[in-house]
Amino acid sequence: MREELLSVGIDIGTSTTQLVFSKLMIENIASNFSVPKVVIVDKEIVYRSEIYFTPLRSPTEIDGTKVKDIIEGEYRKAGIDKVQINTGAVIITGETARKENAKEVLTTLSGFAGDFVVATAGPDLESIISGKGAGAHVYSKELHTGVVNIDIGGGTSNLALFEHGEVKDTGCLDVGGRLIKIDKNSREITYLSEKMKELIKRKNLSLSIGTTATKENLQPILEAMVYALMQSVGLRPMNDDFSLFITHKEGEEKITFTCHETIKRGCPITSITFSGGVADYIYRTEGVADDFTYGDIGVLLGQAIKESPLCKELKVLKSVETIRATVVGAGTHTMEISGSTITYTTDMFPIKNLPILKLSKEEEESAKSMEQAVITKLNWFKLEGNLQKVAIAFEGCKTPSFVQVTEYAKGLIGGMAELMEQELPYIILVESDMAKVLGQTMYRMLEYKKDIICLDSIHVENGDYVDIGKPVAEGTVLPVVVKTLVFNK
Repeated sequence: MREELLSVGIDIGTSTTQLVFSKLMIENIASNFSVPKVVIVDKEIVYRSEIYFTPLRSPTEIDGTKVKDIIEGEYRKAGIDKVQINTGAVIITGETARKENAKEVLTTLSGFAGDFVVATAGPDLESIISGKGAGAHVYSKELHTGVVNIDIGGGTSNLALFEHGEVKDTGCLDVGGRLIKIDKNSREITYLSEKMKELIKRKNLSLSIGTTATKENLQPILEAMVYALMQSVGLRPMNDDFSLFITHKEGEEKITFTCHETIKRGCPITSITFSGGVADYIYRTEGVADDFTYGDIGVLLGQAIKESPLCKELKVLKSVETIRATVVGAGTHTMEISGSTITYTTDMFPIKNLPILKLSKEEEESAKSMEQAVITKLNWFKLEGNLQKVAIAFEGCKTPSFVQVTEYAKGLIGGMAELMEQELPYIILVESDMAKVLGQTMYRMLEYKKDIICLDSIHVENGDYVDIGKPVAEGTVLPVVVKTLVFNK
């Protein structure tokens, strides 16, 4: 049995907006006499859009109407209707995610782009998606080493560290090509981000709006950006300037810097890949006629990185994608497949933006500890005294006995009693392969009167959200997208 899903990836970035359509092939790879194991066996990009400059109404607002026009136009060119879309992601990234109407634009596009499409601006997810789009996760698996990808766009640089194919850590810095904008004709500086203004002040540089930009007078800025990237992957010691480049959430208090606010040092990094628009000028072998051809410092930043220790002390691997890494990752790497032995007693799919309540290993040790932990943590999800729909997640024992499954069921039912009172469904995500027996045990204990959705083989953390799509593969599995919307700082 092989089934084809159509996926869309839409990336609205600081500099550019683009989309891709991909086919994802899922197949049961187990034998006829084994428990089904449905996995994604192949991915194929079937359409790549043009790359557009992200339209803005003003320095603080996205032009949502023009963005929607771009997306609708590319759907028409591709000959694809939104009802054909099975999964995918709409991602708003970098500086654009901080615009005043970013959420409004996301909501509009999420409704337009299909029944089961993610809308998120999380920098951690962006780091992971772009790293996978660049191929860093595959390199790390094939080379059995730590590979870091740095996705350098217009406003931010997103870092993702992979070891043996798995994500180990992420980071995000305000380092990008359009933090300084320059008039292509007069060469005068037309825009400075707030952090660039602070950096100029700290270094006592003679740069301001209206200053004629040259490679020479921008050199201190470029050096500071590159040094921050070197610090972020452990090539250079930290200094006071590094804290300036750390990306903060809007309204967040300033973070007191420690050495763990970007890529952790637990995994040795031997190799590096680059993606994003700036990456094209890191990998480029021939010269550039005009350093300010895009009206920013992106070309110069790429050249500075190419000549830096990032490319001399680490092994540089050629990215599968550069400027399209995020959108390709969004279209082909966001979806996971649930386990095949699952339980769902109702078809309320798709379910979107479901917050996660994750239990710790200590909290899942007994029925009593599970019950108390769920009762306590459900208070996190109350809005004006009312609970919202939430998924309870835990790791679980890899080979549980019937007694252990019964204990899990008792603890969850006891802790989730308030969900029953408010007629909300029981949604359980467990990492270990036990969803069918756990879900059926809970359903029986509830005398078959309460809807249960119990999925396994899904890893999530507190602060994550998930989208659960309509059943595929003859109803044996559910597509799931895990969305990390918070910082890990």
